[in-house]
Amino acid sequence: MKHRKTTKHLDRAAAPRRAMLENLATSLILYEKIVTTEAKAKTVKPLVEKVISRSRVKSVHNKQQIARVLHDKKAVQKTLDVLGPRYKTRPGGYTRIIKIGPRQGDGAKMVQIELV
Repeated sequence: MKHRKTTKHLDRAAAPRRAMLENLATSLILYEKIVTTEAKAKTVKPLVEKVISRSRVKSVHNKQQIARVLHDKKAVQKTLDVLGPRYKTRPGGYTRIIKIGPRQGDGAKMVQIELV
């Protein structure tokens, strides 16, 4: 039974889905703005929010926990050095999703997810 199982599968197996979400999170941290489909943006949003919340306190343990999600050293350093202090006093809601419109080829709902 699928009761209370809320994970979005995105037509992928667990390992490719996790890799895709980690890559999306890394790109969002590095570039602070990416264009993707609405389903992917809604799925990656909580992941990025948790990473930024953890980066508000700079410690070795938090750096290791962030590195488990973001596999790029530059992204990990940016979260701890830039984004953590930027959102120090903000209680949450670090990302924003803006709807763009349908994609030309297949009509998928496209959005822009960015850091506030």
